[in-house]
Amino acid sequence: MKYLALMAALLAATGAAAQQKAQSGPGAMLRGLDKVNGQTVDVEMQNGQTGAIFGLDVALGDCRYPVDNPTGDAFAYLTIWEKGEPEQLFDGWMIATSPALNALDHARYDVWVIRCITPSGD
Repeated sequence: MKYLALMAALLAATGAAAQQKAQSGPGAMLRGLDKVNGQTVDVEMQNGQTGAIFGLDVALGDCRYPVDNPTGDAFAYLTIWEKGEPEQLFDGWMIATSPALNALDHARYDVWVIRCITPSGD
């Protein structure tokens, strides 16, 4: 029993240590892929903006990145739906270094986060 309590305490401490302070960037660089013809497109969006990537409409809510590593693990809040359709295909946080962790599920198109736009323009 003491072993389980010790393990639980260690896991809780590890989770707290793993949390990093995040800075909100003014926008994000997203990449779209048309799986049928292999075409890719990079789109720069500002927070609060909605734009088109192939046959999808994509809204960027926010893009955040680690304060101590601006070029590191960006994560963006995206809402995605097909043009002209009311039903959302994706609504949530997408992580640049692990796009499959919380990915858009679409037969033809794929969208993922490349990086946040930082105030210095990176």
